[in-house]
Amino acid sequence: MRTFWGYKRSDGRIGIRNHILILPCSVCASDTTRIIASQVKDAVTFNNQLGCSQVGIDHEYTMDTIAGFAANPNVYGIVLVSLGCENAQLHLVKEEIEKRTNKTIKSLIIQEEGGTLKTIEKAVRYAKEMSEEAALLRREEFPLSEIILGTECGGSDPTSGLSSNVLIGALSDKIVEEGGTTVLSETTEFIGAEHILARRAKNDEVRDRIFDIVHRYEKHILLNTGEEVREGNPSPGNKEGGLTTLEEKSLGCIHKGGTTTVNAVYDYSKQLKTKEGLVIMDTPGNDPSSVAGMVAEGCQIVVFSTGRGTPTGNPIAPVIKITGNRETYKKMPDNLDWDSSPTIYGEKTVDELANELFEEFIDFLNGKLTKAESLGYIETAIQRGCNFV
Repeated sequence: MRTFWGYKRSDGRIGIRNHILILPCSVCASDTTRIIASQVKDAVTFNNQLGCSQVGIDHEYTMDTIAGFAANPNVYGIVLVSLGCENAQLHLVKEEIEKRTNKTIKSLIIQEEGGTLKTIEKAVRYAKEMSEEAALLRREEFPLSEIILGTECGGSDPTSGLSSNVLIGALSDKIVEEGGTTVLSETTEFIGAEHILARRAKNDEVRDRIFDIVHRYEKHILLNTGEEVREGNPSPGNKEGGLTTLEEKSLGCIHKGGTTTVNAVYDYSKQLKTKEGLVIMDTPGNDPSSVAGMVAEGCQIVVFSTGRGTPTGNPIAPVIKITGNRETYKKMPDNLDWDSSPTIYGEKTVDELANELFEEFIDFLNGKLTKAESLGYIETAIQRGCNFV
């Protein structure tokens, strides 16, 4: 049994980072949280472009995602900031967080505090107190069964399906073998390959859900845009890289799920269980919003393949970037953590490279920074009620 060194939270979950989250309830609080986070060590935030003028499922996606960010085990404590008049009212957000975790929460409403400067002053004090408390924590040893791994691909080309996604799938199998949980995402990139995933379903209920989320997505996009999903996927960059059809892209995408049984299908940003093996999360193909959904569900770390190259990161969970394109790796060494192209050129087998990746993966769990973390990449998006590819 392999282990890693992490932080045990008050709710029993295990984090691999020790962040203080300065959480904006809406777009109107985002600049304020940016200023607060810039003044406190280990504080993180993001630009929440939503949180107001939303209703129904659109509002629910935002509430689930920001509450899930707060509950993510990589977060020690939360300073919650709202303007005061948005749809995502502070007390509603706090209630959703408290359904998921019992971590310390401090709350501030800009309109009630007397404006931006007074809010920042008080919030910085709250955050510094939390940072001092968090610094007293020491990493402890835990089994890999406590890990929830998210898998993503973006800026794909043929090397993604031939190499990097296959390598991620091998890593997924190793995590499942250790008793952990891995997440396969991007529903629009199951289209044309959903029958292959369905054959691996744990039972009829999971099989039916796989077909349901794929067919629902296709119909939803057609209803809301009047366009077929294939009009936007593969993207222009995918096509320039050599992918010709959505089915071709999907056959490469699903390799990230490895070879094990699909045990469950989760809705976007709904909290995951640990020790569940391979599961699917219903997300769009858009990279930042797909990654955000998995992090909100509890993934402590994400492995992300890219043939064309992308700098995508996340404020809460480290994102490991892997490419199977040797030229891309040479062009973007500041963004890419791993080169899986030796499997294409016959220099190493998938098993050999997967064993190497597994060892470095544990290093990332133990605190090694990814390229995206080192550069401070925190771009974040949340799925909307009118989903696009």
